[in-house]
Formats: sequence, C-alpha cells, structure tokens
Amino acid sequence: MNNALRKGTRVAGEDRSELAVRLKGRYDAGESIRQLAAATGRSYGFVHRLLLEAGVELRGRGGPTRKA
Repeated sequence: MNNALRKGTRVAGEDRSELAVRLKGRYDAGESIRQLAAATGRSYGFVHRLLLEAGVELRGRGGPTRKA
C-alpha cells in the first residue's frame, strides 16, 4: 500500500477501498480534509472525492454557528 500513496500514483482497487476506510475513520474522529490530505501527501480534491465514495456525510465549513 505504501507504493500506492506515492505522489502522482494511481490508487485503485483494494488499496483505494482500504485507504477510504482509514480516512473515513480519521475524518469521523475529527480530522479535517486538509489535515488528511497533508498526512497522506494527496490533494484536497482526492481526499474529498474518496470520502464521498466512502459514504461520509461531510461537515459544514467554519467554526461554531450562532443561534438567533
């Protein structure tokens, strides 16, 4: 799997599924897409797309919202 994460290489098949599961767990634990992208050496768009493929419900942007 380490070879699959080298920058510019295609991540497909079982490696892609395993990566999606790992990133989903980390995202659900509170890490941001940008943090996951930096940690894996992949782009924001790649991580975003992978999370969507894994069925993750993405959080809204920004900090806490104000109630009226």
